[in-house]
Amino acid sequence: MKLVIAATGASGTIYLQRLLDQIDCSAHQVHLVLSAHAKQVAKQELDRFKIPASVSQHSENDLNVPFVSGSARFDAMVVVPCSMATLGRIASGSSDSALLRAADVFLKERRKLILVPRETPWNLIHARNVVTLLEAGAIVLPAIPSFYSRPASVTVVWRILDQIGLPNPSAYRWGSDTAKPSRKR
Repeated sequence: MKLVIAATGASGTIYLQRLLDQIDCSAHQVHLVLSAHAKQVAKQELDRFKIPASVSQHSENDLNVPFVSGSARFDAMVVVPCSMATLGRIASGSSDSALLRAADVFLKERRKLILVPRETPWNLIHARNVVTLLEAGAIVLPAIPSFYSRPASVTVVWRILDQIGLPNPSAYRWGSDTAKPSRKR
């Protein structure tokens, strides 16, 4: 298969890492586009982000890559993690980067486009953008973990407590000097 895998600045680089680990990148043609923010988040979230040697990496600003043209045959594109900002830009048809142009091409050519948003909660604009993309033929696959593997922490509970207004001193707070993210993986 010929695949485009992209990542944006949403938290969830572990999903990208695990996807790259699970694909036999030497048996498939894999093209990777990381936004500048995705690279920053990867450094913050993972001790070592590993890209297989056989993966072709491309700059987010390089519009001279083959997958931004409808005449190039690619099988699928995955954006993991996909920020709601990127999801909204794709829904609006914005094409000012290789990632956005490729997503637009995959939609117009009726090729498989899979978006993996991890952000929560959603507002009405997010929900409408998701509906727009579903109607356009995209697959929206929110990063919702299963519990068969018995994860060590469940950060969604922190978000629920925030939403109902209850304190949670163990929650990681972005930008807080006192909070330290757990390194348990």
